[in-house]
Amino acid sequence: MSEQSAEKPEQRGDSVNPRAVCNVCDRLYRDPKILPCLHSFCSDCIAQLEPFSESPPRRRRDAAEDRSGEDRSAVTVTVLCPDCDSEVELPPSGPAGLSTDHLALDEVFLETLVSDGPLGCDLCGEGGAGSRCEVCCVNLCEFCCQAHRRQKRTSSHCVQPLEDLKAGGRLCRPVLCSLHPGQELRLFCQPCDLPVCLECAATLHRDHRCCPTQDVIDRHGDRIRELVAGRLRPRLERLEQSLQKVEASQESLQTRVEATASEVRSFARSYASAVEEHCLSLLRRLEELRVQRRNQLHLQRAQLQQALLDVRGGVDFAERLLSCGSDAEILSAKGVTLRRLTSLSESGYDPHPATVAPDDGGGICFVPGEPAGEVEGYPVVGVINSRTVDVSRCTIEGEGLHRGVQGQRGNFTLVCRDPAGEQVVRGGENVQVSIVHREKKKCTVETTVVDNNDGSYSVSFTPEEPGVYSVWVCVKAQHVKGSPFVLTVKRKLRRHSGTFHCCSFCSSGGAKEARCGCTGTMPGGFKGCGHGHKGHPGKPHWSCCGSTVQQSECLPQSVLASVSPQSHLRTVEL
Repeated sequence: MSEQSAEKPEQRGDSVNPRAVCNVCDRLYRDPKILPCLHSFCSDCIAQLEPFSESPPRRRRDAAEDRSGEDRSAVTVTVLCPDCDSEVELPPSGPAGLSTDHLALDEVFLETLVSDGPLGCDLCGEGGAGSRCEVCCVNLCEFCCQAHRRQKRTSSHCVQPLEDLKAGGRLCRPVLCSLHPGQELRLFCQPCDLPVCLECAATLHRDHRCCPTQDVIDRHGDRIRELVAGRLRPRLERLEQSLQKVEASQESLQTRVEATASEVRSFARSYASAVEEHCLSLLRRLEELRVQRRNQLHLQRAQLQQALLDVRGGVDFAERLLSCGSDAEILSAKGVTLRRLTSLSESGYDPHPATVAPDDGGGICFVPGEPAGEVEGYPVVGVINSRTVDVSRCTIEGEGLHRGVQGQRGNFTLVCRDPAGEQVVRGGENVQVSIVHREKKKCTVETTVVDNNDGSYSVSFTPEEPGVYSVWVCVKAQHVKGSPFVLTVKRKLRRHSGTFHCCSFCSSGGAKEARCGCTGTMPGGFKGCGHGHKGHPGKPHWSCCGSTVQQSECLPQSVLASVSPQSHLRTVEL
């Protein structure tokens, strides 16, 4: 592109070929240069880039640098490519030392050809250009075109009408030497690895081997094609496939996130509904407790009022009788008065003030962190807790309260309940359990009470002697309903130490020394029992005790003695 046309850059429009526009200044290329990352920008735009780093001067100069004349002792400047953000190193001579992007210049020229506005002459700057010299790369008006043909230096240049170039849609421009304007780069210097013109080959490269470009283009072009087709094209396909997978994963991720977000919102709405329902349930529970406690207080108030009326009437009558009555009057009314006063003192309603209507609001409180089960399938927390324990409604769970075995651990559970019969959900109550033998008052059983902190208390014990025990279970020094309970502890079962056999003769293989716990005898010096002989039970039995029940307890020696005076001599010797 000529200097005149370069001084008139056009702003980029929507219809402009993007390959003809610099991405930094957003205008048509002006002296485009190729960075090492193969992105092209105007030379001025590259010069204005902020240096990313600077390296110290290089000491060594190779042969190619000596031939090109570049001074590598200057500071090396590194900039960031505006397109790919790669670190690229500029030559010591600056952007001017970069390779010119002739393809970009072709795109710029084609863009100017297809533009609607007329092109001016690059030589005179007055007339409208109608032709173009492909060697000089200038647009010429009719007058300058004729003058261009008449000059000896340019008479051989190829000049084509601009209309023909527009119709062709493509441009084959010659690449001219930067040192010798008008000279096309037709030779290639192999030692310098550079395209040169005829004058450069005759002067600067006269001792080098220079060949026509058409003789070496196949070798160098094949190397580029080999890299592209053999390595980069497959890699490009893999990268494109990987990128497609990543983009598909992004779409799948977005779809999954949107679906999950919908699930979260639906869950939040449902959970909020469950929490609201739980709130209403708690309020209903609170109202029930209020009504129950109010009714209890009303009943207790009526009982107290009636008891107060009865006691006051008795006391007033007795005091008036003693203070105002004569001896005869007192003695005559003594009988009915004493009966009434005795009845009031023994069976009247007489609660202690400390246990009547404690000023704690009925013991009602809200425990926000307590699990409260599930509502509509969602776990919720927060319970209304009534700390008031109604001893009359406390219950005992577990078989260990009534039956036990000597030496074996027994247990049962005390469940504290409120006046409504609901389990108190917190512990801390004063629970006392005492187990005493009814016949042996000094025989007590040590008990262990574990507070489960949920209104229940686990009680465990191990009785050492058989017999009948009394179990006292008290909460707040008051017996629970049914206390004291009756606990029957059976004697520890004795396991059989012998064998369950038909006779000692068979089980021992005919050994004479084998004995049996039954009363059977055998002649011939045998010490045990045998079939059909005297004393044989007539059925299978235990050799240790003679019991004919297989699933039974081994009878002690005292029982054996009561059965047979001689049975204590018979032991198991199989």
